[in-house]
Amino acid sequence: MESLLFDSVSVDETEEFLSSAYTPMRIGGPVEDARVHISRRAAGPVAMDRLDFGYTMAYDARDLGRVCLISMHHGTLVDLTGGREEVFGPGETFLLAPPDQPYQGEVRAARYTIALFDTALLEAVAPTAPGERPTRLTGPRPVTADANRRLAAAIAYVRDHVLDDPAACAHDLLVGTAARHLAAAALAALPHTARDTARPADSSDATPGTVRRAVAFIESNADQDIALAHIASAAYVTPRALQYAFRRHLGTTPLAYLRRVRVAAAHRDLLAADPRTSTVTEIAVRWGFAHPGRFAAHYRDAYRTSPSTTLRLRS
Repeated sequence: MESLLFDSVSVDETEEFLSSAYTPMRIGGPVEDARVHISRRAAGPVAMDRLDFGYTMAYDARDLGRVCLISMHHGTLVDLTGGREEVFGPGETFLLAPPDQPYQGEVRAARYTIALFDTALLEAVAPTAPGERPTRLTGPRPVTADANRRLAAAIAYVRDHVLDDPAACAHDLLVGTAARHLAAAALAALPHTARDTARPADSSDATPGTVRRAVAFIESNADQDIALAHIASAAYVTPRALQYAFRRHLGTTPLAYLRRVRVAAAHRDLLAADPRTSTVTEIAVRWGFAHPGRFAAHYRDAYRTSPSTTLRLRS
């Protein structure tokens, strides 16, 4: 886990720090109050930064090489890349810039969260066939207001319930699951190049045998940090074929089935645990659930009771 804190009233110091933490950039514009506060929490392929600028800061930066999402809390950020002027304000969550392109803009007395993650995570949650170009995000704004809300919620979840918790960051399964959750939320919210349609070859592979192989792999490896691509490989099909097979034969998705298996494993652990020495939270984290409320909701859907009630049955 990486953690850092930066406070300064010097524009030169801030420029040096931002260039080191993100990408080489130049800060410009007149500054009367140069106060800035930045904090970072990072684990594995994902990082969350909280930034608070008390002034208007113009920037001109190189490409980031990572997906960079911004969730605005106060003030405004203006994207001036390529001569356009696009303003983002409180309540908006957006893609700052394509990972492979430079960007320009202004931060105007703003407080916001930056979510950074490796571009490989997009391929992990939306794999492409051999010879196809990797999935790319193609627009900055979520496609609907509801998509904006869901993306902001995903960022807050990973920030507050995973990266802000050192105990959670110690679990590779939980960190990997949370990172892919964030990438999937970005793909669900933002315009991108991936297509969610099965090809004829994918349809022909969507057999009961495919499902059986995938289910066996999931049930044997639910305690590991596995992604859709791992399950598809174990079933000897493409990720699209795997998704098509699960929809056709089980009426669900491979990752939803994986979550169901993990909830069931947590249920068994709750039944076997001693309530004097075990907690619901530690058992949930063991199976990749960082948010107690979300775990409780999944658990209640499956067992029509709360996990805490199940744990108390042992007392």
